[in-house]
Amino acid sequence: MNLTERIESLSQIKSALYQKDFLLTWEKSKADLKAILEIADLLKNLREENISPKVFDSGLAVSIFRDNSTRTRFSYASAANLLGLAVQDMDETKSQIAHGETVRETANMISFLTDFIGIRDDMYLGEGNKYMREVAAALDEGFEKKVLPSRPGIVNLQCDMDHPTQSMADLLHLKNTYGSLEALKGKKIVMSWAYSPSYGKPMSVPQGIIALMTRFGMHVELAYPEGYDLIPEIVEKAGKNAKESGGSFKISHSMDEAVKDADIVYPKSWAPFHIMEQRTELLKNKDAEGLAALEQEALLNNAKFKNWEYTEEMMKSTKGGNALYMHCLPADISGVSCAAGEVEGAVFEKYRIKTYHEAGYKPYIIAAMMFANKFEKPAEVLRSIFESGLKRLRF
Repeated sequence: MNLTERIESLSQIKSALYQKDFLLTWEKSKADLKAILEIADLLKNLREENISPKVFDSGLAVSIFRDNSTRTRFSYASAANLLGLAVQDMDETKSQIAHGETVRETANMISFLTDFIGIRDDMYLGEGNKYMREVAAALDEGFEKKVLPSRPGIVNLQCDMDHPTQSMADLLHLKNTYGSLEALKGKKIVMSWAYSPSYGKPMSVPQGIIALMTRFGMHVELAYPEGYDLIPEIVEKAGKNAKESGGSFKISHSMDEAVKDADIVYPKSWAPFHIMEQRTELLKNKDAEGLAALEQEALLNNAKFKNWEYTEEMMKSTKGGNALYMHCLPADISGVSCAAGEVEGAVFEKYRIKTYHEAGYKPYIIAAMMFANKFEKPAEVLRSIFESGLKRLRF
């Protein structure tokens, strides 16, 4: 379809994204998810056609990163700029939070001329998504009491439960790789734990993948060594999603067996649920000695499973010996970024550019979440942008 036809197709999707935060993919309907994918693709196509999709003349997109980030930080800034917003990163070490400023105060003080707040808070189990909802409640009150002229939308840039901008970028990558969402039905994707020489990697990526891909009729297999469980409620949700979509969901404890006949393999390390529970309590108590001891315990346990590495030999057993490799990046690449890690160097190099394409969808996914939040009829706005033909590069 050409752009005009695709915009018309978007207008037929009955979504409910207007003025709604995007915090968890499983809170959104399939129509909502499809709308985000279509808007993201259209924004990408408009930029490729040198058409400017700036819909804001002014305004801020505030980012709050409570953990380190490269791809998501720059994707958020790129998305905001694409739509015409300036980005202001909130450095909490330079704020009044240390002097007792509450979440309620902070949320309002940064929002007077703000349209969006992007938050990454993935370090504390049971706290990240909760914090986002506290910010949301404060913004609701600020808008209701006329402190704020408009209520900023919140985009979850990763929390303890989900990484929706990543999993949605992954889904768009799969949709465009195989041609459509319908083509994903029956495809086998393996979300596997893989060895890492580091400790404390969040569970939100694997949780986001199993919760999202099971909604589209895929055969999802979650593989991990005994003891590397994810949050039980999210695993249960994945199973229910699979039944509803006509796909399947399976848990196994052998990477070699799991990847057999897989269409897609996503090897990614994460810290076990019980370790993250302990880590959260130690962080809250500022127990440095306890954290150091827990880290050593976790690293020693990881070392028992160095054979959980995605290799060329393992890849031979996948569908056609050539399953699509996926990763949120940065990957722990054996012989490249570390001595031993999640994926063999030759395998990663084979798919390296494809992982860059995968990551390249994230700015458009974030921009789509902003766009759908701000415009009740996004198709009409996109049609106006296309018809105006305003050039991004004008000379």
